[in-house]
Amino acid sequence: MRCPFCQNEETKVLDSRQIEGGTAIRRRRECDVCAKRFTTYEKYEELQLIVVKKDGRREPFSRQKLLAGLYKACEKRPISTERLETMVWEIEKQLRDINDREVPSELIGEAVIKKLFETDEIAYIRFASVYRQFKDINKFMEELEELVKRRG
Repeated sequence: MRCPFCQNEETKVLDSRQIEGGTAIRRRRECDVCAKRFTTYEKYEELQLIVVKKDGRREPFSRQKLLAGLYKACEKRPISTERLETMVWEIEKQLRDINDREVPSELIGEAVIKKLFETDEIAYIRFASVYRQFKDINKFMEELEELVKRRG
């Protein structure tokens, strides 16, 4: 594996562990020349999921886009990167289990809402306010009341 910092081709593996339910391997590596550390992932290639947007457009499913949305919702919250990556993996697995190559964006949004509700209330409200496009304070208050009702 080539070092991303100095392009040296000799690196050593410091740690390997299975992730994503055993379907991928995360390897922590160190360059033999510059001694910098980096992480690589090994995963089997799957068919590309296609996301069908509300307006009918289609685009490839992007784990990075999903992770970026979760990072935004969880900004300044005590949620680890590992937990966010696990959430992305669980959502992607849920989508693949449907056995349909095309998935509606609403299905992804609702899966994210559910994971955030289970994880952090503030992140849940942040994401819900954007995803559900609250038009006024009344809609926002309805969502907060629903959150309190489900929690209690």
